[in-house]
Amino acid sequence: VVGRIVAMGTTYRSGKYRVERDLLDEEGLEAIAQRKIYSDTHPSLLFSRCTVPKLKQRIVHSLPVLYWLPRYSIWEYGMPDLISGISVGIMHLPQGMAYSLLASLPPVFGLYTSLYPALVYFFFGTSRHISIGTFAVLSIMVGGVTERLAPDSNFLIANGTNLTAGQVDIQARDLYRVQVAAATTVLGGLIQVVLGLVRFGFVGTYLSEPLVRAYTTAAAAHAVVAQLKYIFGVSPKRFSGPLSLVYTLVDVCSLLTKTHLPTLVVSAVSMTFLISAKELNSFLSPKLPVPIPVELITVSGVDLNVVGEIPSGLSPPSLPNVHVFGEVVGDAFALAIVGYAISISLGKTFALKHGYKVDSNQELVALGLSNAVGGFFQCYSVCSSMSRSLIQESTGGKTQMAGIVSAVIVLVTILKLGPLFQELPKAVLAAIVFVNLKGMFKQYSDIPQLWRNNKIDLAVWLVTWVATMLFNLDLGLAASIVFALLTVIFRTQLPTYSVLGQIPGTDLYEDIETHRGVKEIPGITIFRSSSTVYFANADLYLEALKEKNGGGNGTVFVIPDSARHADEQGRWEYLKGGAPDCASLGSVSELQDEGSSSEDTLSRDLERVSLGSLGKWTWDVHSIVLDLSTANFIDTVAIKTLRSVSSSLSCLND
Repeated sequence: VVGRIVAMGTTYRSGKYRVERDLLDEEGLEAIAQRKIYSDTHPSLLFSRCTVPKLKQRIVHSLPVLYWLPRYSIWEYGMPDLISGISVGIMHLPQGMAYSLLASLPPVFGLYTSLYPALVYFFFGTSRHISIGTFAVLSIMVGGVTERLAPDSNFLIANGTNLTAGQVDIQARDLYRVQVAAATTVLGGLIQVVLGLVRFGFVGTYLSEPLVRAYTTAAAAHAVVAQLKYIFGVSPKRFSGPLSLVYTLVDVCSLLTKTHLPTLVVSAVSMTFLISAKELNSFLSPKLPVPIPVELITVSGVDLNVVGEIPSGLSPPSLPNVHVFGEVVGDAFALAIVGYAISISLGKTFALKHGYKVDSNQELVALGLSNAVGGFFQCYSVCSSMSRSLIQESTGGKTQMAGIVSAVIVLVTILKLGPLFQELPKAVLAAIVFVNLKGMFKQYSDIPQLWRNNKIDLAVWLVTWVATMLFNLDLGLAASIVFALLTVIFRTQLPTYSVLGQIPGTDLYEDIETHRGVKEIPGITIFRSSSTVYFANADLYLEALKEKNGGGNGTVFVIPDSARHADEQGRWEYLKGGAPDCASLGSVSELQDEGSSSEDTLSRDLERVSLGSLGKWTWDVHSIVLDLSTANFIDTVAIKTLRSVSSSLSCLND
């Protein structure tokens, strides 16, 4: 074989190599290779020796902070982490309070959610740059749960024997919503911990990038609609279930004539200021050591007493309300998967950029513990935030010590500065949500890009978006995952079939229909499928095999000597008569080995159908090579399919 090798910028001279070896069957290969016994390479945990080095390795793996903290250099990392932590901490304050509105919780619980989970992740996380805390998508998902289990209609104030119309016991409602959110968060965290311990970190891969981006885009639309009541100062009805987004939007539009003008003005001015300041931040980012805290400036520049009391001090931990576990288990699982998928994708992006490794299973455990522990302190579900993580990385953050600094900023605010935010209008918080969702709305540009690159990924994107918009976040996620898995089945059920030819002078083979420079080997057909052969495409495999050999008339693998001879071009043809009928040579079962497992009637019928589906044969091919290099598994139906092909060989050799 003549070839040219190019590596690391160096071109080597063309050369020839020749390989000679004996033909090996499976038994011969096993005898030479000497397969290891599984127990030799994977010793049982029951009998494995627990040595001190192994125990230390296990502990360090479970607590990554024990690995990097002793090596932490204050002179090298201290100042960058301090600046980064202060910048992220300042962002935590307005975002925590704003996103708590999406979760239908009092703003102070957004501050709690920005504190405790970040402290837990410091000890167990493996990413150096992601910022754990509130996130818009998870907040709106939690809000769907709290509003479903604690609607306003359940907390109307009783006046004697009647319920006062429109009067809601806000304190009792919010208290129960906090319990629901905390219970959902604890359950979701426990699910993440269990999945991480059983090394199920790959579960996030089932949420493809088009699915996640479409889902977050639709979730952003839900968040915007949920904030319209604060922007316009109206009080629409609360809807839940499928099409609730449409019903809410219609109700808000019907109330536009009752818009509270001062609230609308505050919202418009706040959004204009935020957008302008953020654009200025982007323009001046190369010259600024830290970004301007525009969100904090915004919440400090207005004076409308609508947020209400923000208590100073920390609330004591409390046990979650286990009675609601059964009602929120589906929501908790959805929160666990979505939160992990967002965090691990962002963590791996930063790890690849900065040259370190993120352990997917440990990240699942770390995120689960952050949620589970946080739930005991009245926090709701968290994951990494794209905007805060980008600030943490761009301002020079080196380790999760920046997360500790940001948590300290939040802690000081809760203990001493809470009353400063009691005069904050919810319209400003809604404006902050609007502006921070701008990046998610930019994901609509995925549509033309996917149209050019991959139509199936585009279908996943569109179906996910439509399902999430119409069916809400929980049912939309389930429908999206089902559809994405169906596309995988679709791709394997309808793969590309090709006949391979040889590139002259080499041992390389390519599709003869897509490459002009390849030559088909006379008398031999090399048939390849781009996917594995299994029950969903076994019949299609046989049909394609027939179609690719003889224009739909089939192929004979070996022709009996009495019925054929070789012409001058080496092509096999019949002396006289047509193709032999396998049925006349005996039943399929008679053509199989005595040790075959297909002696039962069902197997014989299946193989007769498969063999019959090959139809009549052309006789210009004497051998077929089935290229199964793409097969990563095989099932019983595929085995029967291949056996039927073997049977056709046998009957024509008898």
